[in-house]
Formats: sequence, C-alpha cells, structure tokens
Amino acid sequence: MSAEPPAVAATPDAAALAAWMAAHVAGFRGPLQLSKFAGGQSNPTYLARASSGDYVVRCKPAPAAELPPSAHAIEREFRVMQALAGSAVPLAPTFALCADESVIGRVFYVMGHVPGRCFAENDLPGMGRDERRAIFDEANRVIAALHAIDPVAAGLGDHGPAQDYLPRQIARWTRQYRLAETQRIEAMESLIAWLPTALPTASTRLCLLHGDFKLDNLIFDASEPRVVAVLDWELSTLGDPLADFAYHCLPWHTAPGLLHGLAGLDLDALGLPAEAEYRQAYATRRGIEIGSEWNFYLAFNCFRLAGIFQGVLRRSLDGTASHVRAADFGRMAPVMAELGWRLAQSSSECCMA
Repeated sequence: MSAEPPAVAATPDAAALAAWMAAHVAGFRGPLQLSKFAGGQSNPTYLARASSGDYVVRCKPAPAAELPPSAHAIEREFRVMQALAGSAVPLAPTFALCADESVIGRVFYVMGHVPGRCFAENDLPGMGRDERRAIFDEANRVIAALHAIDPVAAGLGDHGPAQDYLPRQIARWTRQYRLAETQRIEAMESLIAWLPTALPTASTRLCLLHGDFKLDNLIFDASEPRVVAVLDWELSTLGDPLADFAYHCLPWHTAPGLLHGLAGLDLDALGLPAEAEYRQAYATRRGIEIGSEWNFYLAFNCFRLAGIFQGVLRRSLDGTASHVRAADFGRMAPVMAELGWRLAQSSSECCMA
C-alpha cells in the first residue's frame, strides 16, 4: 500500500511527448492534451487525449539518479503488464516504454486508457446489496486468476527471487521500521520477535503477486460488475500467494475511516460477504485449503503496513513528507502493529469479521 505519494512532478511537455509517441506508438496522431489523474498514485499518471484516442502516461516522480534503485519501478510494471497481456487477468494495453529521461525529464510508459468505474470506499456507498456482492465476487475471481498463472510460462520466472519470500520481507520491513523508529511500540516489538518463528510450514507454489491488490486498483466496467483492468503493478513480485491475498483481505479487519475498512459494519445488511466466506471462495477457486496459518499472513501484512506508516511519520516529523495527511497516516503505525499482534495471538477461527 502506497500511503504517501511523493511530490507531484510538473506536467510533462506535451509537444515533446507527442513527438516521441508519434515515433513509438503505432497509430498515434496528435496534437496531445495532458491532465493529471487525481488520487494517491506513487507515480504521476496523466490522461493523454489525442486525435487517435485516449492514452495514459505513467511517469516516475523524479529522474532515476534522485531515486533509490528499487523505487517507483514502472519498468517492472510495464514488463509484467506486457507479459500478462491476453491472460485471465484484465489489463490496459501497453504501447511503449521510454527509459530516456531527456524526452520529458522522467522515465515513463504509455498504455491505453480503459474507461470504467474505480471504487475508493470498500463499503461501496450508494449501491444495492446484489451489486456490492457481485463486485466483491469479481475481485475475488481476478486475484485467484492472477495467482493461478504460472510465472515461468508467462516469461516472469525472474520477476523476483524464487525462495524465502517471507523471511526476506520480514527482514526488510524490520530494517525499514528501525530506520524510521520514533518511539517504542510494544506490539511491533512482539511482531518482530514472533514472525520469524511462526513461518508457515505448508508448501505453497511460487506465484506472481500484485503487491497492492485492493478495490481502488481495479477498474470495473461502467455498468457491469466486471473488472476490465488491474492497475498499479509497481510492487509486483514472486512469492507466497496467501501473503498477497491476506493483504487484500485486511479491510475486514480495519475500521472505516482513513483505511476505508469494513470492521464493525453490518456486512449482511450491505450485501457484503463475511471474511471467512470470501476467503473460502478464493480457496475454492484456487483448489487449496487455508488453515490455521491464515492469521500469520494477516499479522504479517499488519506488520508491513506498520513499517510503511512509521516511515511516513518519520518523514512528517522531519518535514520532508509531501502528502497533506502524512501525519494522520503516520499515527496509524501503532494501530496496525496492535491489530497485527492481536491477530498473531488468535486462531484462524477467531479472526475479526
């Protein structure tokens, strides 16, 4: 989850971009008009309207020399979207990647514009019960389809290390948390000690992970409960699919408000599935069983988010945070750590719903 987008880059030079697209995007015809999409994308994203149609231009927020080596990896996004074209995972068509920063001052790629609906609120206000249930079932279908793809057959066998996904992630976010630490959070200390000792023993096939699979990264058809494109593949990698799916399920465990959670809402009245029902639908589609290890994956994702939010808080205190709600997000670090530790101490049958 990208809680804090970086400072927005200046709008690219439309004339320079149009000249490049004329040479690299088949069928492109200018002139070009650019407008930035609203929202919290970690990479500035623009709607590009041209005589030949509408496109989307997704840019890094700064020249590569100013970014950490693995930050804002739109090259990875472009590659995985190209590899999955024509698969069971709906995607926007990709046209061209430009690694030459001299064109518009940033690395960028061009993809097709897919019209449709994007939902920021997980409780889907203003919708009927049947439509809410259908939208959630469709999201479940798509993430199950993603995890069913063979990365090697898709040409993505090198999209991430093939082993030790969870130990590497735990070590990485522990380091990140320590670098950003501003106070002692007892629940975080407990998670840091517990997670390496509680790694699931069940074997899971290495899968392609989206990394940020949530409702507002899906575009739905304008009138049907059907996903027409999955967005924001920046965090995609290879790893344990239950880690990816548990992240997707965190709204059932978080309160409404800043993180748009579902905990405490009358799910039946809304027409939304309980978390256990949603989890079983995924397991049935995948042909797997999800047992007592489920709470480990939930706790792991709470730990990861607590590390992210702690970094946001550090930048807010240092005066380098760019998001207007950085301090609000930063204060979520102990909340997520405490939720994670509660989940770690519970059995799968005691998950909050």
